[in-house]
Parts: sequence; C-alpha cells; structure tokens
Amino acid sequence: MKVGRWLPWIYALPMMVFVVGIFAYPIATLFRYSLQNVATSAFMPSTFAGLNNFRYIFTDSLFATALTNNLKLFLCVPIMVALSVILSAVLFDRPRGWKIYRTLLFVPYVLSIPVVGVVFGYVFQYQGVFNTILRGLGLDLLAKDWIGSPRWALPTIMFVIIWKELGFGVVLCLARLMSVNESYFEAARVDGAGVVRQYLQIMLPLCKPALAALATLEFTFIYNDFLWALILIQNGSKRPITAALNNLQGEFFTDNNLLAAGALMSAIPALLVFVVLQKHFVNGLTLGANKG
Repeated sequence: MKVGRWLPWIYALPMMVFVVGIFAYPIATLFRYSLQNVATSAFMPSTFAGLNNFRYIFTDSLFATALTNNLKLFLCVPIMVALSVILSAVLFDRPRGWKIYRTLLFVPYVLSIPVVGVVFGYVFQYQGVFNTILRGLGLDLLAKDWIGSPRWALPTIMFVIIWKELGFGVVLCLARLMSVNESYFEAARVDGAGVVRQYLQIMLPLCKPALAALATLEFTFIYNDFLWALILIQNGSKRPITAALNNLQGEFFTDNNLLAAGALMSAIPALLVFVVLQKHFVNGLTLGANKG
C-alpha cells in the first residue's frame, strides 16, 4: 500500500528532474547573475551588487518606454477575445460555406512570423501596397509610413498580430461550443429565448474557460515575442520589452549581470499571469474534450 501511494511520484520523478533542469536551474542562475557586478577583468571575480542592477533597470528610460509599449500591445488581447466570441458564434450557426470560412480564418495562424512580418512589412511601408491602393482611390492624405511612424507603428503591429492569431481563438471557442449538448439551446428556444439572448446567457458563459485560456496564451505570447518587433517595428522607441533587452547588449561590451536583471524583471509578469490563471488555462484547453 505504501509503495502504491508513492508509485505515481516515482514514475513522474524523471520528468520532474528534467523540468527542473531545463527551467528552474536557468532561472536560478539568472537570479544569481543579476545580483552581481560584472568583473572588469577575466582574472577578477564578480562582486555582489545586491539590488543595484534592478534599481538601474527601473530607472532606465528605455526600459520604461518598452514596458509602456508592451502595455499598449496588450490591447490586442481583449480585441482578439471579443472578435473570437463573435466569429465563433456566427460559425456555430453553420452558415453556408462555414467550413471554408473557418479554414480561411485559421490559415494565418499556421504561417510563420518571419513570413507574415516580411509580407506586411512590404504592404505597410510608405511606398507599399496599402498606400498604393489609397492613392489609387484618391486618398493620398491617408497614406503614411505605417511601420516607421512613431504614431502608427504600434497600431499597425497590433493589427498584424490580431490578423494572425484570431483564427486560433475562433477555433478554440468554436470547439467549445460544438462540445455543448444541443439540448441547452433547444430548451432556450422553447422558453422563447432569441438568438442574442442565447449568445449572452448560454454561449458566452460556456466559452469563459476557453476565453481565459486564449487570453493567457495571447498575453504570454505578446509579452515574450521578439520577432514582431525585430521584423516590423523600425522605430526603436516603439519596440517592446524584449527588444529593450537586446539594446542592453553593446557592440564591444555587454554587462551580462545587468542583462540578467532585465531579463528576470521582464519574465516576472508573464510568470505571474500564468501562475494565477493556470487553472483556467488548463480547464479551457481540456473542457471541449468531452461532449455535454
């Protein structure tokens, strides 16, 4: 009996050791480096700096600006969630050709970020396709450098992120709706509930776990992604926190201890969001596995 109680943990031990080695050890090492001052010579040991590196990161204007840019990019999440609910509800009614629409919505999600970035970088540059269309329509005043302008760089990249990631949210919500027993909707129709009331009182509550999972995934993706900023955003003042960390590396000298402090500070928000919402995240991804 005693062996049987510990048997699951024995089976899980190799994977636990693997996870600790892959994730916990690098984070602990990063924390240790962040508390040190970089040595001025290879023959001199690093000295303990305490929280000085973190204090420098907090007072660095570039880091604060990058964090503000991240907060602006987070507007993608509620917009994406709202559009996912609306489009999944429309597809759930199975209009003619709904499978084709579902496929077209999901195709951008499977495209690689470099491919999408290069294409939209060409589309939204000043002499790009989008401005060419505007000029052809006589709307020359609306033509702008969408990815180079400090004002329009972030809204443009938000549009591209939503365009690419929306299909995943739609499919996730649609899978949840299709797993619901049809008797719920039949009972609502018998009670005289209209389409809007069914959406608000049945579909939306049932989609909450899936929406929580979607919000968690997209939050961590947008916060941690580096390629969008590297490929699309030309204006350095509009790049997010991942690009700000890259700016801490110099051409001839890199303060690895300062870089470690910045990396640790940038990782904390994403970790906190996942820890707080992990229950909803797991429920949202597994709830649609069962019918009813």
